[in-house]
Amino acid sequence: MSTRRKFIKLSALGATALGSGLPIERALAGSLNAAKSNKPVVISTWNHGVPANAAAWEILNKKGTALDAVEAGVRVPEGDPEVRTVGYGGFPDREGKVTLDACIMDKDSNCGSVAFLQHIKHPISVARKVMEETPHVMLVGEGALQFALEKGFRKENLLTPASEKDWKNWLKESKYKPVINIENHDTIGMLALDANGDLAGACTTSGAAYKMHGRVGDSPIIGAGLFIDNEVGGATATGLGEAVMRTVGSHLVVELMRQGNSPEDACRLAVERIIAKQKDVKDLQVGFIALNKNGEYGAYCIHKGFNYAVQDKSGVKLIDGKAKL
Repeated sequence: MSTRRKFIKLSALGATALGSGLPIERALAGSLNAAKSNKPVVISTWNHGVPANAAAWEILNKKGTALDAVEAGVRVPEGDPEVRTVGYGGFPDREGKVTLDACIMDKDSNCGSVAFLQHIKHPISVARKVMEETPHVMLVGEGALQFALEKGFRKENLLTPASEKDWKNWLKESKYKPVINIENHDTIGMLALDANGDLAGACTTSGAAYKMHGRVGDSPIIGAGLFIDNEVGGATATGLGEAVMRTVGSHLVVELMRQGNSPEDACRLAVERIIAKQKDVKDLQVGFIALNKNGEYGAYCIHKGFNYAVQDKSGVKLIDGKAKL
């Protein structure tokens, strides 16, 4: 009897699919998965994703948009001087200057980005202004600062005494070597699916500590540090940006989900692609998180030590990402 019911249900869905004009496989998948959809949900990278998710959840739980949620969420670590790799209090470059990168992307593939931005505590909000109030996707350096000031953002010193002290200690040897899983946190990337079933994402960072002045990583690069496709899902990256940029990593994860891979498998395959293109990954960490249209999520990284935060109707979780090595 159950087999007969299933046949009748699938037949009805097939008729609906034909009537909709969509490919049968896609329409059937959407109909069968609709009842299983986990929404709203927000996920983000690292320990500091927990308070960031809490801020995003306040919006999502009131049926707010994923776009508003991700902006509000990542502003939390941006403004927290204890988070030394994002925003205010972030480690400076080798010249002692705090330079920030951020991007944001919405359900309609609109996106905005800023890079090498100084003196502005919340680059994610400047990136959203770029998206919504200019014909461009990215503004950098002095141009990004000028735009931010014109839009009413306040210029301030982002180098805290703690970060300045660490920088001066670093100057004694001036030895640059990326350290994986630094302080057990890094760039924050956030992905959200709202009650309406729409996706958005944000990514923001102060970049690699003691980098060359002018260096920009993957975080503000659409397709590398972040990518959203509202038909499929979203992905964001953390770790050494140069390795992510070489594979356009977040876009790769989304395309792997489009091919039918789960979020975790898509992240794993992208990590394996990066490993295959590197001579040595002993000191290289890259991690991805992904969220698909049904609210399913997953992560994967090169080395153990990467974790990510999740908040949905079931509560708050901090999950260790699966690792290749």
